[in-house]
Amino acid sequence: MRRGLDRRSVLRGALAGGAALAAGGLLSACGGRADVARLATDDRWRQFAGTTLNFVSESTAPTAAIAANLKPFQDLTGINVNIVTLELSAMTQKVALDLAGGESQYQLIYADPYNVLAPYANGLADLRELASDPTLPPLEGGFGDFIDTQLDAAGKFGPGGEIFAIPYDCPTIIWQYRADLFAKYHDRMGEDLGFDPTPGLDRTWEEYFRIAKWFNDNATETPFGTGHQAKQHGSLMCDFSNVLWAYGGDYFEHGDVVGRLGARDPGPCQLGSEQAIAAAEFYHRLISIADPSSTSWDWNGLSPAFRAGRFAMCPDWHENAAGNEEALAGKMGYAPLPRGPVRSANHYGGTGISISGNTLPNERKAAWLFVLWSTSVQTQLDDLKSSVGGGTPTRKSVYELPEVKAAQRRPSPMPNILTAPVMEQAWAPENIGLRPKVPMWNECETTIYTQLSRMLAGDLSPAEAMRETAKRIDRITARGWVN
Repeated sequence: MRRGLDRRSVLRGALAGGAALAAGGLLSACGGRADVARLATDDRWRQFAGTTLNFVSESTAPTAAIAANLKPFQDLTGINVNIVTLELSAMTQKVALDLAGGESQYQLIYADPYNVLAPYANGLADLRELASDPTLPPLEGGFGDFIDTQLDAAGKFGPGGEIFAIPYDCPTIIWQYRADLFAKYHDRMGEDLGFDPTPGLDRTWEEYFRIAKWFNDNATETPFGTGHQAKQHGSLMCDFSNVLWAYGGDYFEHGDVVGRLGARDPGPCQLGSEQAIAAAEFYHRLISIADPSSTSWDWNGLSPAFRAGRFAMCPDWHENAAGNEEALAGKMGYAPLPRGPVRSANHYGGTGISISGNTLPNERKAAWLFVLWSTSVQTQLDDLKSSVGGGTPTRKSVYELPEVKAAQRRPSPMPNILTAPVMEQAWAPENIGLRPKVPMWNECETTIYTQLSRMLAGDLSPAEAMRETAKRIDRITARGWVN
């Protein structure tokens, strides 16, 4: 069944991201599109041979690995796939306009939960229908093979039970550190600080601050103790959120539900709470002793600086482990992020792969074959081994493979999987950090990192930044969202 979108809401979302609309363009749907042909064959994988599909994705490591290894899918199905990779905001604009126009120029969509899934869920296919179709190959392992928190966060929106996306990647912020330096200075740090400095869930954010300052003052190998992705950018929201949640703050009430299943009306913003203000006060102090270049780094700047030896530790996305291991062979360590007064919170940034609801019946089934293949056990294993990219698995069963378990020890042919024991802790429901899955998140996020940047620049106090952000977010959410 084709699902409709309110064109005014879609355009509002696209324009909020900066889209420039040419007159006409994709907004005039072309009637009478022909469906792709279905061949008379008993091979369920080859019934749509000769079809060409388009997949639009953010430029990510898993997509790079799949793009470099499409031949197995083409050989299996006879289907050609064109992969278009873009920066996230540009990708979101293309998807929004395609859905609004009633077309399916992109049958396959990298459905970022916050920029695509939440605002445009009504324009995506419910994948449960395809998974139950006996004319198609079965979903290997079923939906239950995907990590529970990820299937909810990346795949669902609302209480109806629909599954709009299959977990495709799962970058998550964890504590990454120079294990060689922590080993060298362990005893001296412990004596000076009065606690065991070994990274892990026993450490607190206040202790992290003190460890960072100790490195600033004592270590000779790195100029600074910590670095952060604190540029005026979505990365700043991600970095701050780890602290916010750890201190018991959140963007909206019932943040666990709004993060896992989403909400069109999340209620009043909670950033004016005592917990949120305390988190902002701590974060302000933390950035004040971090590498001063932190406020110029997003997620593309932080990792290279770490690998260049500028600081001893940082909160960073776990899928950067492969690059770290190459640059700092034998020197790396990984742990869940420190605890605040309430918990450890490790920011999940994963995304699913979706199918446009504008696809015609056979076209939709052909697209489902790519979803099955791109998220299969074998493809996720191949991604881990890829020399051009690759992510970490979203399937439970991949982590249980003997060769994957063996690769969790150095030297590893799959260096990203060295983080697996840490990720098992980070993705536990009590430790995962989920930003709000609300349709208007793009605007909310911009407000958050803009006011945080003003705080870091000294234009606002932490309390003023939080209260101002809450007021602005309430204005955004009060407008509502209909699609």
